[in-house]
Amino acid sequence: MTVVYVLLAVLLALCAAVALFIRQRNIQEWLLSYMKQDWRAPVPPGTTKHVMFCFVDHYEPMWKRPDYATECRRVARWRQEYPALCDQFRDADGRGPIHSFFYPEEEYRPEHLEPLVEICRMGYGEIEIHLHHDKDTEAGLREKLRRFTQLLVDRHDALPVDPVTKQPRWAFIHGNWALDNSHPKGWGCGVNNELIVLREEGCYVDYTFPASPDPCQTSTINKIYYAKDDPHRCKSHDTGVRVKVGGKPWGDLMLIQGPLGFKWNDRKFGIIPRIENSDIRTSCPPTPDRVDAWVETGIHVEGKPEWIFVKIHTHGTQERDMDTLLGEPMKRCYEYLQSKYNDGKEWKLHYVSAREMYNIVKAAEQGLPGEPGQYRDHVIPRPGYRPMPAGH
Repeated sequence: MTVVYVLLAVLLALCAAVALFIRQRNIQEWLLSYMKQDWRAPVPPGTTKHVMFCFVDHYEPMWKRPDYATECRRVARWRQEYPALCDQFRDADGRGPIHSFFYPEEEYRPEHLEPLVEICRMGYGEIEIHLHHDKDTEAGLREKLRRFTQLLVDRHDALPVDPVTKQPRWAFIHGNWALDNSHPKGWGCGVNNELIVLREEGCYVDYTFPASPDPCQTSTINKIYYAKDDPHRCKSHDTGVRVKVGGKPWGDLMLIQGPLGFKWNDRKFGIIPRIENSDIRTSCPPTPDRVDAWVETGIHVEGKPEWIFVKIHTHGTQERDMDTLLGEPMKRCYEYLQSKYNDGKEWKLHYVSAREMYNIVKAAEQGLPGEPGQYRDHVIPRPGYRPMPAGH
């Protein structure tokens, strides 16, 4: 009986530890969705599978409010080292890796933007919108977005413009994950109709998620879907309607999510699997087993499972992570991607920007034939990234 009591005590302690881990990491927000595995679909035998690989960056030169010289060093390192990294690799379309810099409105300095524009002009990146705000209003949000997006168009030629409305078009990542006022404590946003505002101001897609272990994480995971805003409540994007072949746009905003799940080969205390949230940094480098997990998640437009969308993210200006993002760990990641997922028969690899990924999603939704790489500019064109005029 003593042995039975000991085993029972151990089992209870383990259950308590698991429950505490789930609560502390806010896993209860999405665990049921994960258990359903309802985003998966089989690929017909003999079908070539295409991997769209997109790397988005919460790019914050003023992270932790350093001195100005540190800000400049962060930007300069990307300008100096990233092109050399990309030049070593080519996908099925002959394209190298491309980085999507989601630049924060509140951290704008033209001297920081211009080196990124140079990277984009050479074909190694694109610029999109990032925003941290708190206790904001609809009017305040609209003013920030209009001013910043128009500035990026007029001064840097860094966003495309709708040919009819002349409105800037852009992808979005919400600072602190709090899209649509979704933080349970009410901070980090303040605008309950944010999805509507984003759409009306020119946003065509959101790339904020996954956010786990943050409490802003949605219950919907591993999907590409449309969300409809309820202006009278927060977190309207928690659920929505999947993008599918032959479907129509719905609601206010498309969300393209990155892979979220568990690292079954990496367990805390050797027991509890850690969260796989597609975040890249020195503490969680892009190892081959993670690459396989991202691809195996199989995020796709419903009805076209052979087009697999892998969106990973980082915070690229943090010194502790730059050696990973610009050095050997990321180089080995690209080498592995190309050796396993670009044989030309079973797999084809496509490096895409956030904008290009959205365009390919739209092509899949419309049921267009052929290779996904031909649809990189299908709906939203690439901006020109012209040089800054003298005196600016």
